[in-house]
Amino acid sequence: MCGTTPPISVPEELARTVGDFFGPEWVDRLPRTAARQCDLWRLRPTGGRPLHGAVSLVVPVRRADGTPAVLKVLPVDQESEGEPGALRAWAGDGAVRLLAHDPGNGAMLLEALDPARSLDDVEVDEALRVIGGLLARLNACPGPTGMRSLGPIAQTLVERARPFLTRERVDHRFRRLLARWSAVAREMAAQPGDRLLHWDLHFQNVLAPLPGTGREPWVAIDPKPLVGDPGYELLPALRNRFAEEAEPGGAPRSVRRRFDLLTEVAGADRERARAWTLVRVLEDCVWRLESGHLQAPRPQVTIGEALAG
Repeated sequence: MCGTTPPISVPEELARTVGDFFGPEWVDRLPRTAARQCDLWRLRPTGGRPLHGAVSLVVPVRRADGTPAVLKVLPVDQESEGEPGALRAWAGDGAVRLLAHDPGNGAMLLEALDPARSLDDVEVDEALRVIGGLLARLNACPGPTGMRSLGPIAQTLVERARPFLTRERVDHRFRRLLARWSAVAREMAAQPGDRLLHWDLHFQNVLAPLPGTGREPWVAIDPKPLVGDPGYELLPALRNRFAEEAEPGGAPRSVRRRFDLLTEVAGADRERARAWTLVRVLEDCVWRLESGHLQAPRPQVTIGEALAG
């Protein structure tokens, strides 16, 4: 099968986003990179439209023995480089199975799941219970040696936030919140934890298996792993589908209800989870500020204030 796979088309949306992050040269190489990987692993694209994440191309394929799988090709950076090691550590227990990995270009061959069935289509409280249960299992795994650690990330975050604490174009109330959350990050950086974290377990990153595979009902995908405290894991599930929450003024109550449900099911320490969630809120806000968005983001501020204690 060597050399027989034609270049694989890249969705326009993926080409734009990955080009913004990693440059047009990487996008130009992507169709041929994916095709060469198919030849190397003796894969046959099924002909369906390739899927994609923010920066990854996901191609439905069949292996030489006819079994379905997906080829994932993405740029390797600080966030993504640990994904193969994390998937090996979890070994399919609550997470998608890694079938092969090419350390030369970061390509991965993963078990095929059902991309049309995610927790995005499940009632919020039930979806939160699933995520809490998955986090309890994923975070039970000790962090692999050499993987990026939460402690330095939190320390660096405090320094990144510092310039905005005195920037007059940033609303005074928002600056006070940033200062408060920075103080929490400074304190928590000294006790970062040692568990293997997924980092991005939101509703769209949990998929159902293919029928007849005998797998558990829901499986986590697309980790951006690091080593740290399980309390750092909750913000994606608190923040996503935020617009579905109830009546005006009900959002803080909904945040606390989500937080209570997640910490109970995941078995997380509530006080540490509260503190680390405030650090994640700070991280979200700093990203926005660094990209030039100086207004306080409503979901993050609502979550931060609801959990302020």
